[in-house]
Amino acid sequence: MRIALFLMTNFAVLILASLTFRLLGFESILLNNGVDLDVNALLVFCALFGFGGAFISLFISKWMAKRSTGAVVITDPRDSTERWLVDTVARQAEQAGIGMPEVAIFDSPQPNAFATGANRNNALVAVSTGLLRNMNQGEVEAVLGHEVGHVANGDMITLTLIQGVVNTFVMFLARLIGFFVDRVVLRNERGLGIGYYLTSIVAEIVLGILATMIVMWFSRRREFRADEAGAELAGRGNMIAALQRLQRHSDQPDQMPDSMAAFGISAGTRQGLKALFTSHPPLEDRINALKALQ
Repeated sequence: MRIALFLMTNFAVLILASLTFRLLGFESILLNNGVDLDVNALLVFCALFGFGGAFISLFISKWMAKRSTGAVVITDPRDSTERWLVDTVARQAEQAGIGMPEVAIFDSPQPNAFATGANRNNALVAVSTGLLRNMNQGEVEAVLGHEVGHVANGDMITLTLIQGVVNTFVMFLARLIGFFVDRVVLRNERGLGIGYYLTSIVAEIVLGILATMIVMWFSRRREFRADEAGAELAGRGNMIAALQRLQRHSDQPDQMPDSMAAFGISAGTRQGLKALFTSHPPLEDRINALKALQ
């Protein structure tokens, strides 16, 4: 239902965008300059590629996560720690109303964890060996609750759909600008000239940077919601303590692969303009937000 509603909303956005470009006269300007461009067809083409890439990444996310981090799924618990991890995730998943995720451990000295998967009933929750070594049971339980919260909130799916939308508009606007510069500004009348290709590439880079800022803004918002879920499932004190523990290890180099950094519970902090491109808000802000919860 979440995917259906989101796709319907974004389909409406695409229709609105098409109508807006018509009303603003972009299509008539191109036609008056000899450019026979079907804006609707271009928009559909970009949507297919924009959403297609995002959904392919989502559907292979569990496989990629296991491969890139070396996470080993616990199928038959070998000790009390693994048994406790599976039992805790099972209890939290039942409380959150989702299917039982796969539970895995990956080797990394840095305390970290992540959740991924194509849907809320077929997800993966993984913790690092560094997290198990450096946190007590209550703190680990809070981290697991945080990750289960991501799954229950549908964050992986929603982030994928948002990525699909911004991909679509980056491709569409870059090509529209390229057509405009090539045919209207440079007056090229022989197919697609060098002006189209150079302008499209530059526009796609600039728009891609802006699109990344949008996606990262949403990613930071979802971390606050997942922290609230962890507090609800494991206690606010445990969730705050877990984040404070991550603070004490924040000077360690990030061992998570770049492709998985946005899914971890902790990511490197950035200052100034670079903060606009980080997937996680500062740990201090997350701790303060939990302390302010009623």
